[in-house]
Amino acid sequence: MSLLTRPRQQPDEGSDDRRPPSPVRRVLAVTATVLAFLLVLFALVAPNDLSKLTPLAFVRIPVEGLVGVVVLLLLPSRVRKPVAIAAGGLLGVLTILKLADMGFYASLNRPFDPVYDWTFLGPGLEFVQGEVGDFLGWVAAGLVIVVAIGLIVFTALSVSRLGGFVGKHRTGTVRGVALLAVIWLVLAPTGAQLTPGQPVAASNAAALAVNDLRQVSADIRDQQAFAREVDADTYAGQAPDKLLSGLRGKNVLLVFVESYGRSAVMNSSFAPGIDAVLDTGTKELQQAGFAAKSGFLTSPTFGGGSWLAHSTLESGVDVNTQYRYTSLINGERLTLARMFKDAGWRTFADDPANTRDWVPETQFYGYDSVYDSRNVGYQGPVFSYATVPDQYTMNFVRQHEMAKTGPVFGEIDLISSHVPWTPLPQLMDWNGMGDGSVFGPQAANGKQVKDVWPDQAKVQEVYGESIQYSLNTLISYLKNFGDDNTVMVFLGDHQPGTLVSGTAADHDVPISIVAKDPAVLNRVAGWGWTDGLKPSPHAPLWPMSAFRDKFLAAFGEQPTR
Repeated sequence: MSLLTRPRQQPDEGSDDRRPPSPVRRVLAVTATVLAFLLVLFALVAPNDLSKLTPLAFVRIPVEGLVGVVVLLLLPSRVRKPVAIAAGGLLGVLTILKLADMGFYASLNRPFDPVYDWTFLGPGLEFVQGEVGDFLGWVAAGLVIVVAIGLIVFTALSVSRLGGFVGKHRTGTVRGVALLAVIWLVLAPTGAQLTPGQPVAASNAAALAVNDLRQVSADIRDQQAFAREVDADTYAGQAPDKLLSGLRGKNVLLVFVESYGRSAVMNSSFAPGIDAVLDTGTKELQQAGFAAKSGFLTSPTFGGGSWLAHSTLESGVDVNTQYRYTSLINGERLTLARMFKDAGWRTFADDPANTRDWVPETQFYGYDSVYDSRNVGYQGPVFSYATVPDQYTMNFVRQHEMAKTGPVFGEIDLISSHVPWTPLPQLMDWNGMGDGSVFGPQAANGKQVKDVWPDQAKVQEVYGESIQYSLNTLISYLKNFGDDNTVMVFLGDHQPGTLVSGTAADHDVPISIVAKDPAVLNRVAGWGWTDGLKPSPHAPLWPMSAFRDKFLAAFGEQPTR
C-alpha cells in the first residue's frame, strides 16, 4: 500500500492531545475555581452594611446558592452555561446594589434607593473633585464604572465556571448540597448566628432583591402621596399683610450650620467642647442684650443631602428623597423665602458651596439676590470642601446686605463644618479679612486630611473643632453687629456621617432662635424650648417639616383656608 493510500493513523490514548494537564495548569484551574467560589459566596452572603462585614459573616449557608446548584444540575448540559452566565450577571448587579448599600449606610445611615439615589452621583463626583482635582475626580469616576462592569462580568463567569464544575462532579455535588440543605433547614427556624444579625442559614441575596423591589413599589406610591401633601397647603392664598406681621421691620437670618446634629451637643466625645461654646456664648449674648431659645428638629436626611433639609424647612413638607425634591422645586409650594418677599422683605441666599448656578434659588425659593463662591469677592484658599470660610461669608452678608435699608430675610449656608472637617479656618478680626487672602497661612498650616483620616478619633476631634468654629462665628457676629432688629434662626441640616455620630444616631438637629427684642421670643414662649443656645435633652422634638407652619403661626395670623 502506497503512502498516498495508507489510512491516516488516529491519535491513541497516549498522544499529546489527551495528555493530562500539567501541574501548573491544574493549580491554575483549582485557583480559578476557588476564586470563583469566593466571589459568588461574597455576592450571596456579604451583609450590605460595612459595620457587619466580619470574617464570621461568611461562615454561612446561602439558600440561594443551594437552589442555584440544584437548578444547574437539572438543566441539560447545552443550556447550563448560558443560564449560569445570565444568573451570574444578575447576581453581579445585585452585588453592585449591595456595595451601594454599604456606602450609603456608612455615610447616610440608610440603604441605597435604587430609584432615586442615582442622583447622588453628581454631588459625590463634585465632592471628590473638590478633594483631588477635576482630572483625578474623573479618573476615579471612570475606575468606578470599570469596576462595576468588571464585577458583573466576573460574577457571570464565576457562576458559569462553578456550573461546569458541578456538572463534572454530579455525585459529590448532590451529596454536598443535600447535607447543607439539611443543616440549613435545621438552623433556619432557630436563627442560629455566629455573629450578631447574621444567621448561619442565610438568605441575604433574596432578601436584598425583595427589599429593592418593595422600595421601587413604595417609591411609585409615594409620588402620589407627596403630590397630595404639597397641594394641602393651609397658607396658600394667605394675604401678604397677614404673614409674618410679628417680625415687621426685623432683619431675619436663617442660618444652616453644616452637619450640626444632636451628637454635637450630647452623648459624644466632642460634645463637651461644643457645649462649652454654647454655654459661654449664651452668657456673652445675654451681656450684649440678646436672649435665645433652643429645641430639636428631625431632619429628613442624615450625613449628607443638605438640600433636602433646606427645602423641608422652607416648604413645610417632608422632602426625604431626591424625587420629592425635584417634584417640589418644579411646583408652586410657598416657601418661607417667598412669603417674606411677598410680605415686603428684601430676600437673598448665600450658599458658598455652589460653584455654578442653582436655578431653584430664584425660580422656586424666590430670592432677590443669590450669592455663591463665584460672586462674593473671595480670593483666599479653599479649606478642603469649604470654598469660603464661614466668617468671610457672614462678613460679606454684613457688608453687602445688612448695610442696605429696609428689612431683609436671608438664608445663609455655612460650610466650614462640612466633611472632611480639616483644614479649618480660625476666627480673626472682622475688619481685617479683606478679600480673604489672609486665610492663606491658616489653610496651609492647619491639619491636613491625610493627617486625620481615616482615624475615627481624629476625625471626631476635628469635626468637633469645626462646629465650634461655626458657632463661634455666629456668636461673634451677633455680639459685634446684631441690633434690636436682628433675629437669627440657626440650626443643623443633618447629623454628621456614621464615622462621627455612630450607626445608632438619630436624625435630630439643634435649632436656636436669637433676638434682642423680647417681643420676638415672647411669641415662641409656648413652644417649650430651652432658654439659651444649648437645647436640653428633653427639649421638644418636631419634624423639620413642622417648623414652617409653627413659625408662621407664631409670627403671623392663622390662615383663613
